[in-house]
Amino acid sequence: MFRQKRRTALTSLTMLGGFVLAAVSIGWSDGTYSNIIHMFTGDRLGQIQVHRAGYMDEPSIYDRVQDYEKIGKVIQTVEGVEQWAPRVYTAGLVSMGDKTAGAQLIGMDPEREEAATGFSRKVVEGKPLSNEPYEALLGKGLARILGARVDDGIVLLTQAADGSMANDIFNVTGLVDTGDATSDRLGLYLNLADAQRFLVIGEEVHEIIIIVDDLKQVPGIVQSIRDRLDDPGLEVLPWQKFASSFYKAMKADQEGMWIMLFIIILIVAVGVLNTVLMSVLERRREYGLLKAIGTRPAMIVHLVLMELLVIVLISVSLGGVLSLGVNWVISIYGIPMPLEVTYGGIAFDRMYAEINARSLYIPAVTVILSALLVGLFPALKAARTEPARAMRTF
Repeated sequence: MFRQKRRTALTSLTMLGGFVLAAVSIGWSDGTYSNIIHMFTGDRLGQIQVHRAGYMDEPSIYDRVQDYEKIGKVIQTVEGVEQWAPRVYTAGLVSMGDKTAGAQLIGMDPEREEAATGFSRKVVEGKPLSNEPYEALLGKGLARILGARVDDGIVLLTQAADGSMANDIFNVTGLVDTGDATSDRLGLYLNLADAQRFLVIGEEVHEIIIIVDDLKQVPGIVQSIRDRLDDPGLEVLPWQKFASSFYKAMKADQEGMWIMLFIIILIVAVGVLNTVLMSVLERRREYGLLKAIGTRPAMIVHLVLMELLVIVLISVSLGGVLSLGVNWVISIYGIPMPLEVTYGGIAFDRMYAEINARSLYIPAVTVILSALLVGLFPALKAARTEPARAMRTF
């Protein structure tokens, strides 16, 4: 190690650089996706949803959850649940003057929705949704299509649950910007009582969204809710199921990280192989002498790999400290994007890292194993050294 200090230092820097690059890449990827999931689920869909069985496969105004208040009280007793909120959905037509557009009617409880998703933050003009009758919020895209402004009257037309045509006039009290162009082009929001009256569905709802305090606990919380409700007519789904297209796109995108990690490790492995092989070739006479005095081949293999392991452990230790520092800085300040990026309907102008165990142990294990694996060939070459021939080498 110290006979060729420069070569040892360069090898260490190669492994350290590979470790840091891999650790920061994993931390940045995990942090970015964690941020996306929190915004995508926490601000819009919830991390868990409850529906009538089969509703997600074929949404219908007739598949409704009864006694949602009672169900909500049971949900609130589950450890890890922060908030829950009921919702009503249907499609319809909304008109103003001579303009008509398709809309998705969403009925929500203003207080519970605010506690769960902070919906009032999305109201960019006018006032948030309240429990006053005949008030409506429009997505800014839908308002643009209709030419509607705050305090304008709109006519909403759809089919009610009893088969009649539901139509009424509502007053636009605010405009909503969710960050998703599609939602803003279709979204029309009523308070829950108005939506239930308008659709003639009594005290029933179509969906209950649930916000949890830790995304990693979602599977356990889902199972706890299922056990406590104990109702085969209800479907309790995690966000990976009801937002499956988003989840699959995210997982496919994450596969690119493993390709990059493979390339990093390949570069490290080539550097290590070159260094160890040169070291073995330079010391053939020494290995020949060791063989001549009776050293077993296994001991020579052990010697070469132990020398390499010391260098690897020093590099990984320094890389771990440096990676923690870099990920911590990125987790606090983020990395600004030159252009705003939209993913899953959410716009981002800054990406953040996450400090977690896997951003350290994955690079550590891969660097150590790859270094020892490529070092095995030179070690075996040293162990097969012929003493007579090697000791004639100068």
